[in-house]
Amino acid sequence: MRAGDRVEATLAAGEVRPFPLEAAPGDFVQGNLEKGRGRLALIDAAGGRERVLVEEDGRREFLFVSGDRGPYSLELRAGEAGPFVLKVERIVPLAAQVKPKEVLESPRLRRLQETLAAGGGTDEFWGEVERGRGPVIETEEVEPPLADGQALVTFVWRGARRGVRLFGAPSNDFDDLKRLGDSDVWFGSYRVPRTARVTYKYAPDVPELDASPMVRRRAILATAQRDPFNPKHLPEGEPTDKYAGESLLELPDAPPCPWLDRKDGVPTGSVERLPLASTILGNTRDVWVYRPHGYTPGADGNALLVLFDGERYMDEVPTPRILDNLIAAGAIPPTAAVLVGNPTSESRSAELPPNPKFARFLAEELTPWARERGVHAPASATVVAGASYGGLAAAYAGFAHPEIFGKVLSQSGSFWWAPGSSPAAEPDEPEWLARQVAKAPAVRVVFHFQAGTFEVGRGGSAGIRQTSQHLRDVLEAKGCIASYADFGGGHGYAYWRYTLADGLIKLLGRPVPAP
Repeated sequence: MRAGDRVEATLAAGEVRPFPLEAAPGDFVQGNLEKGRGRLALIDAAGGRERVLVEEDGRREFLFVSGDRGPYSLELRAGEAGPFVLKVERIVPLAAQVKPKEVLESPRLRRLQETLAAGGGTDEFWGEVERGRGPVIETEEVEPPLADGQALVTFVWRGARRGVRLFGAPSNDFDDLKRLGDSDVWFGSYRVPRTARVTYKYAPDVPELDASPMVRRRAILATAQRDPFNPKHLPEGEPTDKYAGESLLELPDAPPCPWLDRKDGVPTGSVERLPLASTILGNTRDVWVYRPHGYTPGADGNALLVLFDGERYMDEVPTPRILDNLIAAGAIPPTAAVLVGNPTSESRSAELPPNPKFARFLAEELTPWARERGVHAPASATVVAGASYGGLAAAYAGFAHPEIFGKVLSQSGSFWWAPGSSPAAEPDEPEWLARQVAKAPAVRVVFHFQAGTFEVGRGGSAGIRQTSQHLRDVLEAKGCIASYADFGGGHGYAYWRYTLADGLIKLLGRPVPAP
């Protein structure tokens, strides 16, 4: 039998029939027993059975590599009488077994590849990158074609001795860039929503160390730096050096966020930084109290925002400015805010994942403390919010104390969490909070979840996007009010600064024309 041959035969029960096969050593052979119940074996030149290809009740397709004991035959033994159909789909000689030629997704890189093959250089390409201010964004002639609403973003680095890693989104990991031939172009292409924002850094020539996996992984921080071609960066302000902060890429359709910028004529609220000692937790933390301009404690219509990771929402998210703008535009009611800091990074990891003692601290210490300072609102107008572990803590606080927190805003909440787990160690039984919610009575709390389109799971585990959607579904099944919104981005304050206002409008107000 040769490639493409198909034979039909009628066999009696137990009858054996050989079909000689033309296959040289190393040939790849693929075929099917399309009809009939029987066993198919590969028989060598001496009549020995080299392997069984199809069992009587097994899968019908067979694949193998021809050995050096040929010529071979395919031996069919009928399990029951009847017609049989055997087909050899393909035989690929060893010399023809080559990987398909890689086709670059980026049309610009394909043109550069042709230039290099003709003996040209890369200077013109790098001039385009400099004028374009960073990664190459393409929507036409991409191979294979893009899905609706996508763009191809190609991150590029010029010159490296050993390699370059992309640090951050779109993968939220450390990705090795490829080298274009032996040129000075290192690249990685990603399909992303045209509405995306991406923060990233490049790490050229990361040191290779004879050390633990964690130390080797963290070695990327030794060379990670901003994109020299892209002037946009976060945090705001002048970076201390090229290693500080992250580069920011905003695709052309990224939604504007007018609530971030300071605006003429918008009154500025006040911010007070105060220490708060906790008897329940046995520690002291900083708390920032924001009061809108002209705030009247206890006035009808006041709202309250309680926000975890207060230091980050003061430094990396301009929370007071966002609130000033939202209130001035009438997008939300007069809203005071209590931004709760962390005593240490270790206390954060212990307190923010569901912790009954931390929930008691919120109810029995923080809430009365804030009320004494004139900052309070009914539960129906009180939002508890946070990001990552803080988003998980916010959902747990609303679930534990609905009489205080009537609304929950979770930004990329870590709902994969279970007791004993950490970002570096996956839990045996993930999504602890969703399982508790499923077993408990419904609560009169309104939940809103946000997650980035890049926050997906890997290796069979569910990511933040999937677990946020799942918790939304569990809450809705319990009869609670819950909603979910995607944003085009990944995991970090560089993204949450753009979506905080959206979440507050969703929970406290109604959309108004942006100022």
